[in-house]
Amino acid sequence: MGSVPSTPRKSGTFSPETAEYLIGTFVDDQPFPLSSEFWQKLLELPLNVQWPAQRVQQACELLAKNNCHTRHLAKILFHLACCLQESVSSSGVSPLVYEKAVNALYFSSIFLKYLIESVQGDIQLYLSLEDNEAVLKDVLRDQTIENFVMRNVLNFIASVEVSPDTFLLHLELLNFMIIAMSTQLLCGSSPGPNDVNPFLDAAMAQDSSLIGSVVRRLLLNFMMRSDVPFNRATYSILSDGSQSSVLQRVSSAAANIVLFPFSYFVSSSGEGSKSPIADISIHVLLVLVHYHKCVVREDYVNDKSSTSDSLLKENSLFSDNPYCKALEHAIDCELDRVDIEGNAHSARHIKLPFALLFDTLGICLADEAAVLLLYSLLQGNSAFLEYVLVRTDLDTLLMPILEALYNASTRTANQIYMLLIILLILSQDSSFNASIHKLILTGVPWYKERLLHQTSLGSFMIVILIRTVQFNLSKLRDVYLQTTCLATLANMAPHVHRLSAYASQRLVSLFDMLSRKYNKLAERGDNKLHTAKGISFEGNNLVEDMSTELHIYTDFLRLVLEIINAILTYALPRNPEVVYAIMHRQEVFQPFKNHPRFNELIDNIYTVLDFFNSHMDAQRENGDWSVNEVLQVIIVNCRSWRGDGMKMFTQLRFTYEQESHPEEFFIPYVWQLVLSHCGFSFNTGAINLFPVDLQTEGLENRVVGSTFQNGDFDKPEYQLDP
Repeated sequence: MGSVPSTPRKSGTFSPETAEYLIGTFVDDQPFPLSSEFWQKLLELPLNVQWPAQRVQQACELLAKNNCHTRHLAKILFHLACCLQESVSSSGVSPLVYEKAVNALYFSSIFLKYLIESVQGDIQLYLSLEDNEAVLKDVLRDQTIENFVMRNVLNFIASVEVSPDTFLLHLELLNFMIIAMSTQLLCGSSPGPNDVNPFLDAAMAQDSSLIGSVVRRLLLNFMMRSDVPFNRATYSILSDGSQSSVLQRVSSAAANIVLFPFSYFVSSSGEGSKSPIADISIHVLLVLVHYHKCVVREDYVNDKSSTSDSLLKENSLFSDNPYCKALEHAIDCELDRVDIEGNAHSARHIKLPFALLFDTLGICLADEAAVLLLYSLLQGNSAFLEYVLVRTDLDTLLMPILEALYNASTRTANQIYMLLIILLILSQDSSFNASIHKLILTGVPWYKERLLHQTSLGSFMIVILIRTVQFNLSKLRDVYLQTTCLATLANMAPHVHRLSAYASQRLVSLFDMLSRKYNKLAERGDNKLHTAKGISFEGNNLVEDMSTELHIYTDFLRLVLEIINAILTYALPRNPEVVYAIMHRQEVFQPFKNHPRFNELIDNIYTVLDFFNSHMDAQRENGDWSVNEVLQVIIVNCRSWRGDGMKMFTQLRFTYEQESHPEEFFIPYVWQLVLSHCGFSFNTGAINLFPVDLQTEGLENRVVGSTFQNGDFDKPEYQLDP
């Protein structure tokens, strides 16, 4: 035991039989100590050896059976960490060191993934080693294997630049991190104190300086967007010999973002990424930033009277997430250590090129992960939010967001939520609401309903938000989405400047559409009440449901009236097109003049109508008026408008607040993104983090028929407080 196994050779070179023998020995029931030369032979397998996928599956099953005795998974992880240490500490690292590290990563990733997704009951990876391993005392000291591995993985990512020589190793390290952190998929949707995430917990336990460097490196990877080096050698170990090697596929135009070396780990879609490190870096960062470790309070730990899961959760709390804090405290590298207000920045703040980050996000917002990253930055990092708000080219971010909302039917429900919340966060700032009306768009080629020429970004944003409201009413029928759209419009309303004719018409049409829906509900409600009275319990339930829907539409109608009122109260002289649109469709407001919820708001609209109608009548001549003539009268009389007779209402201001337990939304959402883009499958039967629709899991995630929908979760991820 512990001796080096005799390996068949052919002319002094490795052969498929050699790989078969070494890997077979690795998964067999004979344990080899850390100091055995066997490990070096295993890790020095050349990069062109192939092994069929069927044999890989058998090897995984054997290791799962024997690992509790051999602890070979822990040992290969130990050697992985040692290879990474050598890669970082040595100057002029030889290619062999990188190849050994890549080999260790492949073995670790493949077998670790199998053990995680095949677990039954509690997770048991057998990562501890016996104390009689002499190497352990010198290297590990008081560290666990998982801590030792994660420290070296993170240190390599943070300290070694991505280059053609290190590209493959960087990519595989990021893939390894996704697999190591995938234990979260086995946990429930709400984190609990009994969750087992050894590698994630080890990542959280690292020094703050290393954590800051890792966050910075992952964001730099995202911004730099390094291309796949086309001149790298192929790596085909453990791949199906009937196919081209995995790395050969990566080195083609249809590169896959994951290099797992056998077919059932690799996406069959044929789609790939030109910047795989950038994509997976953001996935790793999002998993790290949104992780919440649930721990039991110390005073309850000593109470042995009950250990039920419900009581444990009631007496638990979340520990701080250092990656989240590092992201929240990032500052612009263009700033000096002391800013213009004289505030000294702590050395713990990571510095990032905000300009490059802003521009990169602008070109990547078609990707859901980039949307979630932008949300995380705007919601948590006040410095980045302030930077965005002072940019004069806000169209860089807003136009991709508006285009995504325009194509809402092809987006996931969660992506629509994130996009709208981003707009809501931005609309909380009055300078943002003012500046978007100063930026003029020469044209919007992807907007097909109407030719838009020389329209303001603010007017176009209002058009898209109204269109999103209409889409939601006809397709999703989601109250939170509707409220978010209207809340953003309400924040924008007092600052509207020269709203376009088209946007003004759409605003009045929105009120008309909601009013017609409201009237239908009110009429049906009266009929159902008459029919259901004294008939059955089911009838009472139906009336109650219709009453709830009617109440919702009442709130929507009032909010739209508040939006129109805010424009008329605070910005009428600057918006003659709004006045024209209201005059043109003034009949739609008539039925609500005496409505108890609306009458005061309608009175204000009629005060405006009376003022401008009287001036129109005074100047009316024989014959019909053209649109331009009516508009000119309105423009002239806007100058004399003083707001006499208008009732002043408190200016609405909606703010975004996360729910008290945002992790219940974000952790499942992040992992849905990871699994839909990472390129490898995960055993759906093992996933407890979110519901999986087995019938549609192979389909694209769309709003209609989506595998993963926001409706899968009980709570929304935000609150709106006027």
